[in-house]
Amino acid sequence: MIALTDQAMAVLLLTLRLVPAFAFAEPFTLLRVPAIVRVMLSIALAAWLVGANPAATWQSDYRASGLAWAAVSELMLGVGLALSLQFAFAALLTVGRALDIQAGFGLAVLVDPTTKSQMPLIGTVFAYAAAAIFFASDGPADLLAIWAASVQAVPLGTGALGGDLPRLLGYLSSAFVIACGLGGAIMLALFLADLAIAFMSRTLPQMNVMLLGFQVKGLMVLALLPAAVALAGGLFLRLLRTALEAAPQLVMAR
Repeated sequence: MIALTDQAMAVLLLTLRLVPAFAFAEPFTLLRVPAIVRVMLSIALAAWLVGANPAATWQSDYRASGLAWAAVSELMLGVGLALSLQFAFAALLTVGRALDIQAGFGLAVLVDPTTKSQMPLIGTVFAYAAAAIFFASDGPADLLAIWAASVQAVPLGTGALGGDLPRLLGYLSSAFVIACGLGGAIMLALFLADLAIAFMSRTLPQMNVMLLGFQVKGLMVLALLPAAVALAGGLFLRLLRTALEAAPQLVMAR
């Protein structure tokens, strides 16, 4: 009976390590899934991890520092593991927002029905394309492997935010460079269009440059965006792979 109680407590505590990814991190927040389903999935995965790692979970001395600290440390660890995916999709949304402003779509935003927040138009396309590639590739399996490895490396109740700060900064720079590579061709095309329209405005001052610019750049985005997304599968995979590889660098054992 005592062992069963310890296992149930370990499952609830370990759930706090998994919930932040399902509740706050893309690509899971891009899907309209009821909260109760997310919680039940987290509990089921936590029970699987507890059953596979008894020495690092319910048989460990996680009660030594108190259940409150164990819950806080597990939540901090879960937030750290989820940050890597959030940074990757934040880079995509930032680049998409820059393209929106450059193309004249700065006022066009979409409301995410899951988070009830406003998202950039082109950034939303990038985010959903990355989410589709994440689920179509080995992304979920790799995330499960990271959680399993984190249980073995950081036993229950011993997690804390930390890690290698230079590597974290390197990951952030890499994520934004890769995201810029996804929209680099569109940015260059829009820049050349701005130059051409600027030269035309000097020779034809009576022309409505702003109206012409909106039309030309809008058509260019509609023509180039599908090609950019279709040809950038490798960059999407590289970005997601970099995010998953950076996740263990955000946590450490105390």
